[in-house]
Amino acid sequence: MRARLTASRPLMVGGALVLLVALTALLAPLLAPQDPYLQDLGARLLGPGEQGHLLGTDQFGRDLLSRLVYGARVSLQAGLVAVAIGAGVGLVLGLCAGYLGGWVDMIIGRLFDIILSFPTILLALAIVAVLGPSMVNLIIAIGVTTVPNYGRVLRGAVIAVKSREFMQASEAFGASNTYVITRHALPNVLPPLIVTTSLGIAAAILVEATLSFLGLGVPPPTATWGSVINDGKQYLDIAPGISTWAGMAIVVAVLGFSLFGDGLRDVLDPRLHK
Repeated sequence: MRARLTASRPLMVGGALVLLVALTALLAPLLAPQDPYLQDLGARLLGPGEQGHLLGTDQFGRDLLSRLVYGARVSLQAGLVAVAIGAGVGLVLGLCAGYLGGWVDMIIGRLFDIILSFPTILLALAIVAVLGPSMVNLIIAIGVTTVPNYGRVLRGAVIAVKSREFMQASEAFGASNTYVITRHALPNVLPPLIVTTSLGIAAAILVEATLSFLGLGVPPPTATWGSVINDGKQYLDIAPGISTWAGMAIVVAVLGFSLFGDGLRDVLDPRLHK
């Protein structure tokens, strides 16, 4: 296992990018050279390196690097918490649907179909529009849209292991459904859950950035990558760096989690090592 981990280039590259984003978010107060919310109208729309601003300033004279560093905290927090909610609910529903089958599987499957019938961004937009823009509502919206992704993956994984001898032996000895699910089914579906979670964080960060860009994310003046892109769209001709640097930050985060998830799948999927 260790040899496969170190031999997976996507896993190593993705892990390095994820670590970079995570450390940036955790150490934001130490890494940010200035207060990300401090306005200086006399230093607005500065270019990279001007007046001590490494990446320049926005239309209010706020240090762009500081806003991007603090924006990493919002994006990572939204992605992690939303995916935790989606994975938790999807885990329970997927395990129940896959193991119990019958009408339970049918009802849960129809629920997943309803959610998946809406485009992810459109559904998240609708939820935030109803609940109102805030960090909590943003996380709820993203979490709801991710539930079917985890539920379907876990349902399929449970069905795959349900016919194995150790599952049938537990049932033959009269073990309860709860015991069989938690002691036998759950450990065998963790690999696909881990992979889906990593890929889900990448998607969640992208959705959060999209909603923030559209003005339905975290309310201003909180710094988010999406809101920074939105701030800079009016000044692409004279200060393209505002949107460009924020877009690059999103690319690094999404690419990191995507590569990390792909690498984990290559390592944890036994079918790829036969």
